[in-house]
Amino acid sequence: MSNNKIFANGFSFKKRDSAPDFVIGNLSIKVDDAIKFLQEKQKNGWVNLDILKSQKGSFYVELNTWTPDASPQNNEAKKSDDLPF
Repeated sequence: MSNNKIFANGFSFKKRDSAPDFVIGNLSIKVDDAIKFLQEKQKNGWVNLDILKSQKGSFYVELNTWTPDASPQNNEAKKSDDLPF
């Protein structure tokens, strides 16, 4: 996974401190920007976004670029017949 942040264009999240406990915050979507971003970043029809908190305390929406590690070494370790006892 790359350390480069990809901010989700067209998405804005704000926490509302004055809201009831069951309201986390508001997600605002600028339709034209969001549609373009989603079309560019989708994989198999899906885009995963994370809502994160900056060091200054504000929130932002970032593209989640994590993918499972499909290396043969990890798969072999899981298939091992060696018993630990």
